[in-house]
Amino acid sequence: MTHRFVVFAFVVLLAGSLPAGVAGVALGTGGDSTPSHTVEAAAASSGDAEDVLHRTTTLRHLPEQPGTFETEKRFQVPDPVVDLEIGLDSRAEIETADGFEEADDGTLRWTGETDEPVVRFTMPANRTGDVGHHAADEPRMHDRAGAADGYSFVDTGEWGIVQVPGIDITLRQTESVGHDETVTVDGPGATGGDIAFFGEVVEHRTEFRGETIRVIVPEAADLEEDPADVLETLAYASQRLDVGAVSEETFVVAVPTDVDWGPEGLQYGEGDAWVVADASLDDPGNVWLHEYVHVRQGYDGVDSDVPTGTEWLVEAQAEYYAGLLSFERGSIEFDEFSRHLEAGERSPYADGVLVDPDSWADDRTDYVKGRLVYGEIDRTLRLETDGDRTLVDVFRLMNAHEGALTETEFLALLEDAGGSETRSVAEQYTRTSETPTMWSQDDHGDAFGLEGATFAYGFDDEPIEVAGEPWATEYGDGDTTAVPVDEPVVVPVAVENDGDRDGTSDATLAVDGEVADYRQSTLAAGEETTERLTWTPTEAGTYDLRVGSERLTALVRPSSSVVVSDLSVDPETVEPGETVTMTATAESGDDRPAAAVLEVRTYDGVVDRHLVGVEPGETETLETELSFDDEGRYEIAIGDVSTTATVSEGSSTALEVDSIPGFGVSAALVALVVAVIVAATGRECGRSR
Repeated sequence: MTHRFVVFAFVVLLAGSLPAGVAGVALGTGGDSTPSHTVEAAAASSGDAEDVLHRTTTLRHLPEQPGTFETEKRFQVPDPVVDLEIGLDSRAEIETADGFEEADDGTLRWTGETDEPVVRFTMPANRTGDVGHHAADEPRMHDRAGAADGYSFVDTGEWGIVQVPGIDITLRQTESVGHDETVTVDGPGATGGDIAFFGEVVEHRTEFRGETIRVIVPEAADLEEDPADVLETLAYASQRLDVGAVSEETFVVAVPTDVDWGPEGLQYGEGDAWVVADASLDDPGNVWLHEYVHVRQGYDGVDSDVPTGTEWLVEAQAEYYAGLLSFERGSIEFDEFSRHLEAGERSPYADGVLVDPDSWADDRTDYVKGRLVYGEIDRTLRLETDGDRTLVDVFRLMNAHEGALTETEFLALLEDAGGSETRSVAEQYTRTSETPTMWSQDDHGDAFGLEGATFAYGFDDEPIEVAGEPWATEYGDGDTTAVPVDEPVVVPVAVENDGDRDGTSDATLAVDGEVADYRQSTLAAGEETTERLTWTPTEAGTYDLRVGSERLTALVRPSSSVVVSDLSVDPETVEPGETVTMTATAESGDDRPAAAVLEVRTYDGVVDRHLVGVEPGETETLETELSFDDEGRYEIAIGDVSTTATVSEGSSTALEVDSIPGFGVSAALVALVVAVIVAATGRECGRSR
């Protein structure tokens, strides 16, 4: 049986997905240039799904109150949610709260009187100086000289750029529910979901390998570069930084320069950033590229109060790749790239120890010395592996790492990739105040001119597996398949060494821009293999699965999406030890594809499991053979229905079908699941002027 569901209706994806109406253009054309007003950024959606907690955030500019903006958050609460509490930012001033009441701890508790509660509040827009890096929703700012109080976000009354307010959500639910958010600007402006701009703008966009890049140019800004060149530069970086983690959408605002900004650029959330409008593409510290690198950093451990020894990597990576990609693209000469890195040789930056932030000079050692050290590690790794491995490959493994990335784990990744010499170089220049010397152009050619193997990745022709069973006999880029929640999904990935030398492949499965699984293998030139990568969804919702540039949408459904009816057994009369066949009908409980693993239960517990996938309007017949050795009445349940069988020597069996809450699957619905979700937990990073 083929369990495959191709959904032809438009489905909005989870965090970082494309907003409604997005249309890509060919790379290099500069994208389309159209006025943007009420722009929508969707974090995830399943239509009117009853297994998703929908949240719509609407932002409003208040020109008569410069420095303040209004936010409205409207919820659609699905049936499985029985209790909902939200916590607002401490700076929020509540205007109205319909369907919420204030609790003793200051949170807002859903009253249950409406399925669409809404809260409206105002927030201060202006943020200045170093606002901290101790929390994921706070930017790390490094101020230019004399500009310690420069703005990171601001509203002038005529225009404004603000953080989209996040909230804490605590809920109790009877079964897994997904979460999504749609963010809009009510009036002229644009948003990517984490940053919003108020005011008239023109939007430029392009699409490359499934990633939409949006560059927003406000009417109040004077952009130094051609928007087409900015788009092409960012698309080039997208191609070169094959590091697994990729947002479905990158949203960058070119902010007006008539404000006393602290940094030259700032990245916040999943894929949003702003860059000063006069930033140059010919700068070795290219701010456009710097902030884009931050978008691609999906690893954890640098946003915590707990030291990890890897804090230096965030800005060092961004600075190094800003210079390297500018040089490789031809925007700067080698001597400019060299000067960019060799600044790390000089005091006071050279005196700092990278793994010890307390030793950093002016809080910029990670920028200056860090980029030189990162480059030296990259050069060593390339030489040690004859070009087979680069720090892009390690970057990819960092993004795939689960939990906080510590210094010990980073060093282990380096050693695995490039041996003990690569690790030794990293230890020498990160654990001590020793500083490498910038290499020459000839040395650069010797290391960076090495050609590694090239690989092609895509979905294999084999079916994916769900709960250990084949699930789709055919699928391709852009298809949608429904899968059950909490069951492992195994995706076969086709890997081909299409170059002319042996090398190491990196098959990667990304889910909503985050690396879910990866596998390395060594392949000879022309050799092919299939890797099986696994992802286990823990919440209902719609997810974007990506392998290379190919995509598959997974509609994750809870067990209640499948409705069971017409439960019966045959024959009606059984002797002890004889076999009866349980038969039931499964169908979708709503107008979407349904998927579930249904357990057949008797007094012995779970005796069988059925992996079910049904399209709306279709049914599937389920059968299980059972036998009972002793006389008596035996209850058999599947889903929320059950039947009782009487086994007796020489007597007929009475069968009764009932819906029995508390038995079988429905027992799980009585035990409430508690979940805490922190909204808008993306990293913010800034680059100083």
